Amino acid sequence: MACGGRRSSTTSRRAAELGRDRDVRTRDDWEEVKIAIMTAAVLKKFQTHAVPRDLLLSGGEDDIIENAPGDYFWGGGQDGSGLNHLGRILMNVRRHLR
Repeated sequence: MACGGRRSSTTSRRAAELGRDRDVRTRDDWEEVKIAIMTAAVLKKFQTHAVPRDLLLSGGEDDIIENAPGDYFWGGGQDGSGLNHLGRILMNVRRHLR
């Protein structure tokens, strides 16, 4: 299975579990490409599915903060000092879709 089985997972939940499993090897350049890959995946999700797209677009220009207290990279972290990369991606995708 490519990428430790994530690509062939039957559910997004299982793919996420595998993504968090430190025993599963990630691609060598993951740190360099993860934001671009997440951006492409998020864009495809909102281009493909009308209900979440409409919800995303209904938020006006408000900032989006990924509520992930334990994640200081993709989310805002417990104290709001996280990098919030997923929130930024969502805001960029929202601008793109408009």
